[in-house]
Amino acid sequence: MARKFADVESYLASFPDDVRAVLEAVRRAVLRAVPDAEETIAYDMPTYRLDGTALVHFAGWTTFVSLYPMPVFEGALETELAAYRATRGTGRFPLDRPIPYDLIEQVVRAMAAARS
Repeated sequence: MARKFADVESYLASFPDDVRAVLEAVRRAVLRAVPDAEETIAYDMPTYRLDGTALVHFAGWTTFVSLYPMPVFEGALETELAAYRATRGTGRFPLDRPIPYDLIEQVVRAMAAARS
């Protein structure tokens, strides 16, 4: 099966300007959390790999941005995520509200730390 997007730039370019700006900010948050991650496309969405294994994906939709997989965390981080949890493994951040980029960065950092 051929990939729909060759790279993250082409993925981002496929969105309207307002959504693309949000996705670019999500991308920056992920890269702040894991600056050594390899950026690629998997499952037709931006994917960040550490040590050859996918750590996190994000995707733009009509009314929200999703982060996958989003494990269940302990304590305060999970409490902050509760409003954004679509399912046990998916974070859903509505486009009609401010996107918590710092929270996304925290989540990705925690996911990377859990691998260590």
